[in-house]
Amino acid sequence: MSCNTQDLVIEQGKTFSRVVRWETGPVVYVPITAITQAAPAVVTATAHGIPAGWRVALLSVKGMAQINAANMPPRTADYHKATVVDPNTVSFNDINSLGYSPYTSGGVLAYNTPAPLTGYTAAMSIKDKIGGTELLRLDTTPSGRIVIDSTGMTITLTVDAVTTAGITWNTGVYDLKLISASGVATELLAGSVTVDPGVTTT
Repeated sequence: MSCNTQDLVIEQGKTFSRVVRWETGPVVYVPITAITQAAPAVVTATAHGIPAGWRVALLSVKGMAQINAANMPPRTADYHKATVVDPNTVSFNDINSLGYSPYTSGGVLAYNTPAPLTGYTAAMSIKDKIGGTELLRLDTTPSGRIVIDSTGMTITLTVDAVTTAGITWNTGVYDLKLISASGVATELLAGSVTVDPGVTTT
């Protein structure tokens, strides 16, 4: 998998938290059997296997064509964050299908395969420039600010408010790497970091 670019903003004096999900191939296609005309839209897809919060696109739906992704293959704007209702049902809080045409048949839920996180550790370094001085480090040591949930398929980055209040720099660059049990490192995210001084501190 190629590294994704994602710029981060840390608000000074406030807790920074970001949930990251590691998507890989192949794309999974799950047949849809029903979609409600409701807010939020609720989709029935037997044994969908979608983790909570995962990005999902809806393709080739008949009847309720308004719900389909606008592009093929889907682009970022075509994906919706899934809320798992049960093993056969998901809802999409950002889709109001009350005014859509009734679902008649067909369609699939399409999502990228979740990478298995068991045995992985993670490290994130923020530097003043590429190859420069490290300004802040996050990792999966007990107090390292990164938590990997191999069941929920999430990687959570957290920097507490006391630490962000003490930041004396304005901008930086970062990368987030996942390291397998055998020592293979994968760069998952990279980009810039901007510190927002904000107005109110905790």
